[in-house]
Amino acid sequence: MLSKKLEKMFNPAAIAVVGATSRRGHVGYSLIKNLIGSDFEGIVYPVNPKRKSILGVKTYPSVSKIPDIVDLAIIATPANTVPDIVRECGEAGVSGVVIISAGFSETGKEGQKMMDQIIKYARKYSMRILGPNCMGFMKPSINLNATFANKLALPGKIAFISQSGALGTAILDWSVSQNVGFSHFVSIGGMADISFSDLIDYFGNDTNTNSILIYMESLKNARRFLSAARAFARSKPIIILKVGKSSEGAKAAKSHTGSLTGNDEVFDAAFKRAGILRVDTIGELFDCAQTLAMQKRPLNKRLAIVTNAGGPGVIATDSLIYRGGELAQLSKETVEILDKAMPSAWSKSNPVDVLGDADVGRYKIAIEACLKDSNVDGVLVILTQQEMTDSAAVARQLVETSKTSSKTVLGAWMGEDDVKEARAVLKRGNIPSYKIPENAVRSFMNMYNYSKNLEMLYETPATIPHAFVPNTNKNRELLDNIIKTGRNVLTESEAKELLSNYEIPTAKNGIAKTSKEAAAISSKIGFPVAMKIMSPDILHKTEVGGVRLNIKSREEAGKAFSEIISSAKKKAPKADIHGIFIEEMATKKYELLIGAKKDPIFGPAIVFGMGGVAVEVFKDTDVGLPPLNMRLSMLLIEDTKIYKLLKGYRGMKGVDIPSIQFLLYKFAYLLSDFPEIEDIDINPFGVDENGGIVLDAKVILDKKTMGRTVKPYSHMVISPYPKEYVTPFTMKNGKEVLLRPIRPEDEPMEAEMFTKFSEETQRFRFFTLIKDITHELLVRYTQIDYDREIAIIAEAEERNKKKMAGVVRLIADPYNETGEFAIVVADPWQNQGLGNKFTDYILEIAKLRGINKVYADFLRDNNVMRHMFEKRGFRITTEKDISHAELEL
Repeated sequence: MLSKKLEKMFNPAAIAVVGATSRRGHVGYSLIKNLIGSDFEGIVYPVNPKRKSILGVKTYPSVSKIPDIVDLAIIATPANTVPDIVRECGEAGVSGVVIISAGFSETGKEGQKMMDQIIKYARKYSMRILGPNCMGFMKPSINLNATFANKLALPGKIAFISQSGALGTAILDWSVSQNVGFSHFVSIGGMADISFSDLIDYFGNDTNTNSILIYMESLKNARRFLSAARAFARSKPIIILKVGKSSEGAKAAKSHTGSLTGNDEVFDAAFKRAGILRVDTIGELFDCAQTLAMQKRPLNKRLAIVTNAGGPGVIATDSLIYRGGELAQLSKETVEILDKAMPSAWSKSNPVDVLGDADVGRYKIAIEACLKDSNVDGVLVILTQQEMTDSAAVARQLVETSKTSSKTVLGAWMGEDDVKEARAVLKRGNIPSYKIPENAVRSFMNMYNYSKNLEMLYETPATIPHAFVPNTNKNRELLDNIIKTGRNVLTESEAKELLSNYEIPTAKNGIAKTSKEAAAISSKIGFPVAMKIMSPDILHKTEVGGVRLNIKSREEAGKAFSEIISSAKKKAPKADIHGIFIEEMATKKYELLIGAKKDPIFGPAIVFGMGGVAVEVFKDTDVGLPPLNMRLSMLLIEDTKIYKLLKGYRGMKGVDIPSIQFLLYKFAYLLSDFPEIEDIDINPFGVDENGGIVLDAKVILDKKTMGRTVKPYSHMVISPYPKEYVTPFTMKNGKEVLLRPIRPEDEPMEAEMFTKFSEETQRFRFFTLIKDITHELLVRYTQIDYDREIAIIAEAEERNKKKMAGVVRLIADPYNETGEFAIVVADPWQNQGLGNKFTDYILEIAKLRGINKVYADFLRDNNVMRHMFEKRGFRITTEKDISHAELEL
């Protein structure tokens, strides 16, 4: 229902402008003028109780007096009048409201009260609200300018969402001069109701939109946002300019929007995980959209550079390395081809300098050779205009050559008037063209990063781990006992027990209450040992003289005990001291940091990188979000500088990297299973070629969560693979199938299942015959976001080969209120009870997920479906050839 209201709002037949005025210079005047003075074909109703007409159009005193059903109301009146106008709109059956007015949550408590009232009315009347404090929106294809901007955007395929209205007007002005067009241009404002996730959902399903661009200052409801982004990022690029990177910028963004801005590194991690591309400038935002629309994405980051000038080649190389790319190492065969065709003075390597007098033929040979080289993922062609250079001819040749390759091709034609025609040739031939090579390199790396981020969408960590068995019950008991005491800080002993219960390696240890016990425990563990003060009130032990290392005898241990206790009592007299924690000394080559902190927006965020005392100095860390699997753990490790050392460097032995991956995997499960953890710090984690061990650990619990029952995984923004839905089922013929949620790697199985459908099965499931089973279609079916969609497959086995016997789906709306049901069983497995089991199982899952209503459309002559629905109490209506079934849960 809410999505239908959004559809009406963006395609209105009737619009009311509340606060319309004939006074020039006022927002109300600009709004009504833009609507009345345009080619918009809908009806526009000015609303102003003090005027009879505005710009020659009859005016109404209120929305309730308008003799028509209003699809869109635009409000531009003082903030204190807005809640009552919104209520009146709801009573009048208005589908959507745009609130231009400012003065709400960004102004303080009173403003927030008004905001809350607006949200209350929006929910009461199932009405959509855009704003407040926004510019409005444009839909150029229907000549709709529902903003106060003085010009309409050009039509195009980009949906642009801006959190800043003023920036929106500036970008609009720029876009017209650059001939950039939009399917929609939306200023989102304070997000009382319509948020980024709603618009991603809407534009993701819009056939006139091929990319979604966002200017973001802050974010509300990160889980819904990531769920929406993950659902559509594979099919449409989502590119975001997120501001507030610096602490000063974050503060300015917060004061602008009245919302939390969050930790910037966590935003980066979340965007990567959702397949979103993040950029740094407005120019980059639109450049990326156009480049991705024109060119194939590179599979890796190895770039070949072909240039007729050495300097620009060096500049491009520097930019590539700075941005984390790689200069492609040309194969021996490629170098031989070039050696035969090029003058003797050519560069002999990449960048391929074809020299200043290069003609079309020389460029052609160099470009073709690089594109055919398996070590090359993309080619950047640089041209500087020389007296003998035919820049347009080289451009035409590049366009032709690129048609025979599946690799990324970019052009940097340097100059202005001399290369104007050539740039036009490149643009018509779908080759992105740049004035300087650095921008071309930036685009190449953005395209690569987008590909890399999309890879992360394929990874689906499960709710239940495999390859290790965590002792969840012991940890539950440990934390419950600590919470009962009122403490939220664990001692080092407790922290290491928490980790050990999840098979995270810790050293042999013990706790001493006296110097005599210290000597005995140290001797039992085996020398040398480390001794540390144990107190929930002392987090930084070295600051109170609470650490002694390399203790080698019973006598030393007894003496160290007394010295540590004395020093701690002197420097932290109020600390509750539990004793001395003693553990085996471990010497490892490298010290790592593995930690996590609850972000106010994204929940637990995992930090990995160089550890030890210099962690703050080097700041070599990467951030990821749970849940993780082994592949995601590896990506987290690879994005740090210390990774080069860990895998072995200049003859030094590499460390046991799989053990670090496995550690991160287990660590992510710990965070997933215990929402009470606010802050956890393993620093250092010592590691070498023989494995790793926790050397120190700190854990702080979240006081807001302690002692409360929390819905599983609700503290995380990414849903894990729902392994709890895996169950066996025995069919009527006695054969067993495994019912389980679908995974991305099931694509080949699903493709094969399609080949088992009869024409009738295809028609009943898809209402038509499917001629081509495209990769895009299979991606849509196998790569789902488990937060909003569940697909249960029946996995059968025939001749030692796994087969997909059928699949049942439930696709929830963004608010988890209703779910659309769909089912298909491949012909070889029909009439075996699978359809009934599928239906009962998915309805059970719908109830568990809190969905209120399940519905389905099916063909009128599909009597099997009709019988299944009637048997379960669905209400069925039929119109022409389509029947609609609904079940209230």
